[in-house]
Amino acid sequence: MRDWSPVMGLPLWAWLFVVPSLIGVFCLIAGPRLERPLRPIWRFLDGVYFASGAVAAVFMVTILLLIVAQMIARWTSVALPGTTEFAGYAMAATSFFALSHAMTRGAHIRVSIILNLNAFLKRWLDVFAVFGAAVIATYFARFAIKTNQFSEMLNDRTQGQDQIPQWLVSLFQLDFAGAAAGDSTLVYTPVWIPQLAMSIGTVLLAVALWDTLYRMLITGVNPIVSEAVE
Repeated sequence: MRDWSPVMGLPLWAWLFVVPSLIGVFCLIAGPRLERPLRPIWRFLDGVYFASGAVAAVFMVTILLLIVAQMIARWTSVALPGTTEFAGYAMAATSFFALSHAMTRGAHIRVSIILNLNAFLKRWLDVFAVFGAAVIATYFARFAIKTNQFSEMLNDRTQGQDQIPQWLVSLFQLDFAGAAAGDSTLVYTPVWIPQLAMSIGTVLLAVALWDTLYRMLITGVNPIVSEAVE
């Protein structure tokens, strides 16, 4: 099933790949002249990446709390179903929300042995690598969102023991009237809800990679600085 319906006169693939590439060409031509007007946007995006990392940290702490709760439940012989599944969802959210923050902080593994041969290779191979990563991440983000859409359309539900209140499902569906009704009936978790973390995380990673590419083309310097290991 292909969904390449035109949006504002252009097919979706053009908006996802051609338009960002053309912006990159414009950044290369304009060069340092764009640096000053774009600094406020860069600061905002840096804040978004940091916030994404903070959300990942919250989910990591959530994993710890769920594990501790599960241990206490076993010691006290209290039934606490669904903790394993919720911990798995939190682990996935931790991984995907951390992607953009980790990438911009140099925490991702980067093989730079060829880049260090000379300045020419360092600049243009780095540009090529970031461009390729941005295209791949954009493709991944597109189909992560499509996965969300299919899961919601098929009303796919978890096969585990995790259940959540119906009002929470309404809240995620942006049905604020339904959420305000406060229906506390427990329903099996719709799979698209934990999948939202994957979609958001991959979209932020794609944005971070295109942003990094544009900064490199404008300033001539890769803004990603590898973390120092002591």
